[in-house]
Amino acid sequence: MSSDPGPSIHAHPAHAKHERRKDARPGELVDAALELFVQKGFAATRVEEVAHLAGVSKGTLFLYFPSKEDLLKAVVRHHLAGRFPEWHQEFERFEGSTADMLRYCMRMWWARIGSTKISGISKLMMSEARNFPELAAFYEQEVVLPGMLLIQRILQRGVERGEFTVPDMKYGAYTVLAPLMFLAMWKHSLGSCSSAVQIDPESYIAAQAEALLAGLCVRSTPSAPSGSLAK
Repeated sequence: MSSDPGPSIHAHPAHAKHERRKDARPGELVDAALELFVQKGFAATRVEEVAHLAGVSKGTLFLYFPSKEDLLKAVVRHHLAGRFPEWHQEFERFEGSTADMLRYCMRMWWARIGSTKISGISKLMMSEARNFPELAAFYEQEVVLPGMLLIQRILQRGVERGEFTVPDMKYGAYTVLAPLMFLAMWKHSLGSCSSAVQIDPESYIAAQAEALLAGLCVRSTPSAPSGSLAK
């Protein structure tokens, strides 16, 4: 009499494939939503289009995200808000000068955010915030305020180490943020179609960092020449 070998992990490959596909769907929907939100804007994007791009039905989309607003929040949390713990850890580990830290952070913003599609979400929020105040408030709490806090930590580090002079932390953070937001706006507007005005992002960020540091860095007082008389 033959014995029953029992269930095999290879017995239902179609079922395993289905489970992998099901697990991947939220990420696929978030990616599709990001693509369409940046391309068309929030108001003009329909959930049917997101579902179609992700290869699922609208009903399946609503199983994961009850509304288009929830879908945008998932995009923001996945690509931006959820990364602040990682960025704060980088702050804690950084061993160089605060000037080097600021240069590094601005370069990394471009590499990780500015050069990618997610930078289009900043433009989307600025252009559509008035029509979607609840989403604007969400973005402010999840991205803007944590981003400001991280920049202020950098500036405060410079002050505590005697490297920076920052009269106002709030507006000092805005000063750092402004050129980055300009670059994001330019990338997703004139930068995508203008041939007359060209900006090399890396060169632009390097120039902006040095301009900021020229105002932030503490200048040593030059000593009087030897043998001179004070008047």
